[in-house]
Amino acid sequence: MRVLSVCGVMVAVAVGVVGCGYSEDEWQAQLAKYNHLKADDDQKLKDAQDRIDQLTLELKNLGVEVSSTKASLAEQKKALAEYEARARQLELIKERFEKLKSKLDELTKLGLAVNVRHNRMVISLPGDVLFDSGRETLKQDGKDILAKVAGVVKADPQLLSRDYQVSGHTDNKPLQRGPFKDNWGLSLMRAREVLVFLVDPEKGGGLPVEHWSAGGFADTDPIASNDTDEGRQKNRRCELIVMPSVEEMLDLKAITQ
Repeated sequence: MRVLSVCGVMVAVAVGVVGCGYSEDEWQAQLAKYNHLKADDDQKLKDAQDRIDQLTLELKNLGVEVSSTKASLAEQKKALAEYEARARQLELIKERFEKLKSKLDELTKLGLAVNVRHNRMVISLPGDVLFDSGRETLKQDGKDILAKVAGVVKADPQLLSRDYQVSGHTDNKPLQRGPFKDNWGLSLMRAREVLVFLVDPEKGGGLPVEHWSAGGFADTDPIASNDTDEGRQKNRRCELIVMPSVEEMLDLKAITQ
C-alpha cells in the first residue's frame, strides 16, 4: 500500500534530516506531504466502503443476500484495492440481476410472480392453475400459460441460452391416494410434466432441452404458512428457477468471503 511505503520514506527522510542538517521547514514540508498522502488514501478507503454499503443495500432490496466481514483499520488500509474490486463486482452483479429481472417482468403481465429467492431468479407458477388436486396431468389453462412463458423465453436470446430448473412444491398435507406414494413423488412428477411440455417441439414450448432440468421438493421449501388454506394454496406451485451462471457464482463467492 502507498501509505506503508510512504511511512518508510518518511523514516528515511527523518534520518536524513538529522544527519545532514536539513532545516525544520524542510522537515515540516515532508511531513505535510506524508499527511496529505495518508489523508488521500483514507478518503479513498471511505469512498470504497460507502459504495459497497450502498450496493449491498440495493442488492438486499433485490433479494440478494450479501454478507461481509469488518477488518481492523490497518487491514482495511492494506485491502483498499480489494474493497474497490468488491465494489466493482457488486455493481456488475446488481446490473445483471436488474437486466435479467427486466426481461422477465413481462411475465408479471400474465399474473405470474417473478422474484429473487436464495440468490436465484424465480418464476412462480400456481399449482392449482397447472394441475387438478393430487394429479400430475397439465390442465389446458396450465398449458396455455406455459406456452406464453416459453414464448417470452424464446423471444430473447439471452434468456434462451440460460439454464433453468423446474422445481415442484406441495403443501404439507399427506398424499392419501394415487400412484405417487407421497408428496415427494407428486412434486417430482409435476415438475417433470412441466419440463416435458416446455421442451416438446411439437405440442409444447420447444425450448432447448439441454438447458432444462427438474426436481421435486415436496413441502420442504414453503413460501407461506401451511396453517391456512390460502397459505397451502401458495405452497402448491411449480417454479422455473433461472440457474446462476458460473461467472455469477464466482462473483457471489468472492463477495461473501
